[in-house]
Parts: sequence; C-alpha cells; structure tokens
Amino acid sequence: MTNALSRLLKSRDWLMADGATGTNLFNMGLSSGDAPEMWNEEHPDRIRKLYKYAVDAGSDIFLTNSFGGNASRLKLHGAEKRARELSRISAELGREVADASGRTVVVAGSVGPTGEIFAPMGPLTHSAAVEIFHEQAEGLKEGGADVLWLETISAAEEYKAAAEAFALADMPWCGTMSFDTAGRTMMGLTSAAMVAMVEKLPNPPLAYGANCGVGASDLLRTVLGFAAQGAERPIIAKGNAGIPKYHDGHIHYDGTPELMGEYAVLARDAGATIIGGCCGTMPEHLEAMHKALSTRPRGPRPTLEQITAVLGGFSSASDGTGDDEGPARRTTRRGRRS
Repeated sequence: MTNALSRLLKSRDWLMADGATGTNLFNMGLSSGDAPEMWNEEHPDRIRKLYKYAVDAGSDIFLTNSFGGNASRLKLHGAEKRARELSRISAELGREVADASGRTVVVAGSVGPTGEIFAPMGPLTHSAAVEIFHEQAEGLKEGGADVLWLETISAAEEYKAAAEAFALADMPWCGTMSFDTAGRTMMGLTSAAMVAMVEKLPNPPLAYGANCGVGASDLLRTVLGFAAQGAERPIIAKGNAGIPKYHDGHIHYDGTPELMGEYAVLARDAGATIIGGCCGTMPEHLEAMHKALSTRPRGPRPTLEQITAVLGGFSSASDGTGDDEGPARRTTRRGRRS
C-alpha cells in the first residue's frame, strides 16, 4: 500500500511522532471537562499551533485533535451527531500544517477508545463499535489524514472492531494499546498477546505498539516484550514524560527534556521504529528527543537494569507475563524535576 507513512518507513530506520495533545491544549486555555475536539471549530488557530509545535520540533508524524471524537465520547457533550464533521476538521487543519512544512510529515488521524465496555460485561456490541469507528474514520479520511492512528486501547475486542472499521474506510492505520496494570492492559492483555492478536488480524496495522501507561520505564519494558516475539512489523513507543504529580491545582509531569532524550534513544535501541511522547510531552521534550535520536549512534538492546538505571524503576515487579521480575520503583530518578 502506497502512503506517506509506508514511504517514510522504507527510507528511514526511525521516525519521530508527536507529543501530548491534552497537556498542550490545557496550557492554551482548555478547561478540564471540555471536549478538545470542539476547539477544531472554535479555535482552529490553536489547533494549528499544536500541530506546528510537533513539526517545528522535528516530528515526522503528528496526531490530529480527534482522540475523543467518536459519537460515544461526544455524546457526553451533546455532540454525538458531529463526530464525522469534527474529525474531518481536525484532519483538514493538520493537512494545512503538514503541507506547509516543506517536507514529508504524516497526518495521523487519532482515534481513541469509545469509553464503553463490550458485551456481555457491558452494553457495546461489536457491530456498534465498528459503526462508531467507521464514522470517525470516514471523517478523518475526508479531511486528508494520511493514516488512522488508534491509541490508548485496552480491550482486544475494541482493537479488532477498529481494524474492521478502518478496512471499511479503506485507510492504512497504526494502533497502540496502553499497558498500565502491572505490564498488562486494563483488560488483561500482555505484550505477547497483543503481538499474536495483531498478526492474526485480516487488516493488520502498518505499525503497532504502546502509548501512555504509567511511565517511560514500564513502556520500554513492554517494547522489549514486543521485540522478543520476533515480529517484523514496526513497533511504536509513545511514553509519558515522567510521572504525573498534582501541583498548584494542575497535573505536572516530572520528566525533563534530557530524560525524554534518554528515553527516545533507549526506545529506538529496544526495538521501536516510531518514537514519540504521550501525556506531559511538550515541544521542548520533542526537541531533545529529536536531537538525541539524530546525534547518538544506535546501541545494543538495553537490559531491564540499564533502563531503570537511566529512567527509574518500574511501577510493578512483574511485566505481566510472570517470566521476569524487574527492580521496583526507586524514590528518586535521574532527570526528575522537584
């Protein structure tokens, strides 16, 4: 399949994705509880600025402001009938910024979870999930997204429904899950189980991996778990900028730009091809990551001990598989801001 991301993957041995959406928008004035997707129409200048942050920092890929842009999530704001429209606008703004960059920059249409639990434990059926994801995918396609980008998924059923929906939209895609429960997703998947699921999909992603979670160390342990399965499909690493702390009424992530530069190099050496940041990752973090990836030579695959020595200990002793136990989290970490 010929698309901008596939062409870049063939020509480069690493690509840099973007950073946080919510953290940056909160700094621009978004209020807690508001739907960021409404800003695509209300404050398009700020959304262009968000995208340009990533492009100016060297990102090859940035995600659109459409993470919660599906009908299920927008229903909480009385905007469920605007899912396709708001997603389209988010991609149109992204297309403007990417096309003005003077280089190949991939506009990735962000698709987040529905927020619903699948039957029989919850009300969401497979067919309903496919319909929800398909509607959003068509909007992102109309807006000019190069690829669709599924992220922060915890259930295998939801990942599979999205894959089916993206096939209906005839769009290439990438997909990450969040491993935030002792090395597993909230619904219990391990890194090995995700690889097995991805490789069996009728419409597999161009690249797969992990985003968000509980910290950069944990995320890299998951990346090592992906790499250990031997699949040749490109791996995505999009870790948070440190650990969240509540300070002066705001959530603050303690990872410094220097720490995120170390994370980026370790992610590349651990086996990731597409490397970005998630919550708390600001333009200054992306700049440090790009510099580190561009100037530091590729090294051997890091050990768990090497990861914790640089980024801090893991949040849990086990990676969820029961096969190994890493050191528990230390109270201090190199690069932590006070």
